[in-house]
Amino acid sequence: MYRLHYFPDTASLVLRMVLADLQLPHEAVLIDRDAGVLDSAAYRALQPLGKIPAMETPNGPMFETAAMLLYLADRHHRLAPAPDHPDRAGFLSWFFFTSSNIHPVLLQLFYPERTAGPAQAKAVSQTARAQMQVLLTTFDSMLTRDAPAWFSTDSSLMGYYLGMLMHWLGGVAPDHAAYFPSTDFPALHQRLAVLETSAAAQAIAAEEALGSRPFTQPYQ
Repeated sequence: MYRLHYFPDTASLVLRMVLADLQLPHEAVLIDRDAGVLDSAAYRALQPLGKIPAMETPNGPMFETAAMLLYLADRHHRLAPAPDHPDRAGFLSWFFFTSSNIHPVLLQLFYPERTAGPAQAKAVSQTARAQMQVLLTTFDSMLTRDAPAWFSTDSSLMGYYLGMLMHWLGGVAPDHAAYFPSTDFPALHQRLAVLETSAAAQAIAAEEALGSRPFTQPYQ
């Protein structure tokens, strides 16, 4: 059985939705951040940097959101093309495009001071905003052009992952540097608007009080 160490509305969100979609028996362990669990030796043995999430699996502990997602899809043969599927190469390219580009730039938008200190926070934020516009436009254009089966209106690893990221990007005030509503990216929005109605997305969104349209109208 899996044990997912989570905290509401953090990167554990996508793991919770994927575990629910796959209908996998698991234990969701709420992290007591106020008690310093993230800095404890026990948690650092699971996640060396003390970040969220971490997951205990039959093959040992795991960290890094993208790694855990890919592990679950491959092990349970759903939500992503199999290793020998013709679509695997394209899927992997865009999956890591998301985890290596969109996700890190999102963190720069929300925590610009972490990149170069408080004095450079505004410059980091401005640069990250320009980068995010390019990244999301590039992804949206790919969806329009190629319409890959691994990111359609069906439940998918990529759908849940991008859904979580767009949940954060669309859930801040319009004057925030990180504000990127899904409606600005039509192909992405169309897919997420369907995916967010899935039983898994709705169940976890309700548990974490994220609203009934968690990907396209966050917190409403």
